Amino acid sequence: MAQQRYVLTDTADGVHEADFDKPIPGGRARRTTLRGGRCEGVDLVEVDNGTFRFAVVPTRGMSLWKGWLGQTEVGWQSPVKGPVHPQFVPLTESSGLGWLEGFDELMCRCGLTNNGAPDPAANPANPYPLHGRIGNLPAHHVELVVNDESNEMALSGTVDETRFLFQKLRLTATYKTKAGQRGLTIADEVTNLSGDPAEAQLLYHVNFGPPLLDPGAQLVAPVKAIVPRDARAAEGISSWNSYPNEQAGFAEQVYFFELLADGDGKTRVLLKNAHGTLGVSLRYSTKQLPYFTLWKNTPMAADGYVTGLEPGTNFPNPRSFEGEQGRVVKLEPGQTAKFEVELELHGDEPSVAAAEKQIAELQGGSKPQVFETPQAGWTKF
Repeated sequence: MAQQRYVLTDTADGVHEADFDKPIPGGRARRTTLRGGRCEGVDLVEVDNGTFRFAVVPTRGMSLWKGWLGQTEVGWQSPVKGPVHPQFVPLTESSGLGWLEGFDELMCRCGLTNNGAPDPAANPANPYPLHGRIGNLPAHHVELVVNDESNEMALSGTVDETRFLFQKLRLTATYKTKAGQRGLTIADEVTNLSGDPAEAQLLYHVNFGPPLLDPGAQLVAPVKAIVPRDARAAEGISSWNSYPNEQAGFAEQVYFFELLADGDGKTRVLLKNAHGTLGVSLRYSTKQLPYFTLWKNTPMAADGYVTGLEPGTNFPNPRSFEGEQGRVVKLEPGQTAKFEVELELHGDEPSVAAAEKQIAELQGGSKPQVFETPQAGWTKF
């Protein structure tokens, strides 16, 4: 058979393939259940295409935990040692910051009802916690589809963010790759299951630490406009695209962007290390994800030396503020919105240079508009 479908989890039919381990084009796919500490009971699915290996966490909203290009680990070293089972993440604590107790992924989705700063007072009956709930909800259906003729693989999971009398949203998350590919494509669908109209938000919190991030590393992006989120970010606006050495006590800096794109709405951002010998790029459509956020957090390594490249449907401000600006996805009953992000690893200087050239072509002769202070309508802070 050219195409094979493996159902790893289906709660409706009582299916749970705990010992799944199969050869796939270029490598293997396997499922394990972690034991001990706050990882207890977490399901992990690893896919190895022969060049790039990655691990997905169905227990945590189908988050992308880590990747490996050969011996190079892609992700970051969080002081939170995970992946953490959602049962240990206090999303409903009064500060709204409980989400941080489970945060250690290469890519976690933020949403679906809200995806930004905590905003508990805006909706007391159904509070908006930091970055939303979807990243701490387990998938109820997980499957792997393998095509032996095209050497393509697709790992999919379905996660529902539903609450009686409130939201009824479904995420269908898919990771696509093929034998020998230096990365993967994330293809997601968000569906309104309700009989009433709904609003949704989605942000891809894609996080990198060493060795991709090092002192002198740079973000390369086709910038139309950049705005610092707050006064703290404004302090570093002159060096927004470069990264310093570890600094004890460093306070995060966040920048909001409007990016340039080609005629089809496609754009690209690149993180390259200080010597331009290693990098990673994200490619996506600004028609689907019109807003981009850069998170810089460079304290001592023990505290999490990391940066976040974050395409989204909105900026990660409080949900009430973003709603006032109209930065929400409106879904009619049964309607589905689609999103796609391609993650590509660059393991040598020529590959990094080629990606940088493509971004330069998007920038063209346009000069970025750099605001030195927060701007009305862009940021709540």
